[in-house]
Amino acid sequence: MYCPSHFSERDSAVLLDLIEQYPLACLIANTPAGLVADHVPLLHEPGSGAFGKFIGHVARNNPLWQYPSEQQLLVIFQGASSYISPNWYASKKEAGKVVPTWNYAVVHAYCSLRAVHEPEAILPILERLTRQHEAGQTHPWKISDAPEDYIERMLNNIVAIELSIHRMEGKWKVSQNQPIQNRQTVVQGLLAQGDDESVLMAQLVQKHVTEQSGQT
Repeated sequence: MYCPSHFSERDSAVLLDLIEQYPLACLIANTPAGLVADHVPLLHEPGSGAFGKFIGHVARNNPLWQYPSEQQLLVIFQGASSYISPNWYASKKEAGKVVPTWNYAVVHAYCSLRAVHEPEAILPILERLTRQHEAGQTHPWKISDAPEDYIERMLNNIVAIELSIHRMEGKWKVSQNQPIQNRQTVVQGLLAQGDDESVLMAQLVQKHVTEQSGQT
């Protein structure tokens, strides 16, 4: 990933926070048939190595789990993103030398995959995923809410996956290349949009403005 140093995010806590907020990953593999991408919600677990691992599951008919264990997969988590209008830059009034761009935050993880087939090993993984994703519900659904024979059939139709993380890199393109006055007016422009995605991006831009101001 092309990532100028001023956009690079190396803090693993920041990277993992984005992953928790945006768990739907894009898994990209280079196969004999060419590049293949799958979209799978994943949960991070600390473990051996510097970065731990991701867990998830796929349909047994999905060839993803059959990729060789030595093959490296690129796993992408896309965070907040927003179009940035040049009209939002304070400097536009001075010389007009501004152009549109797109702000975004993204994590790339480089992983190797291990498939888990045993139902007794798959079930705890499903329970952890369910607890994570149901946490915001008023009455969280549990696997035990479904009939036992139905769950048994489901377990036979899926394969759990564990992705050991070899390295991670983050790119937070949130107007750091703009002067402070432009970043402040970008925040105002994003907040005026009012949609959730724009508000989230405004918070990311403001965070970096505040951090830089605190260092000067």
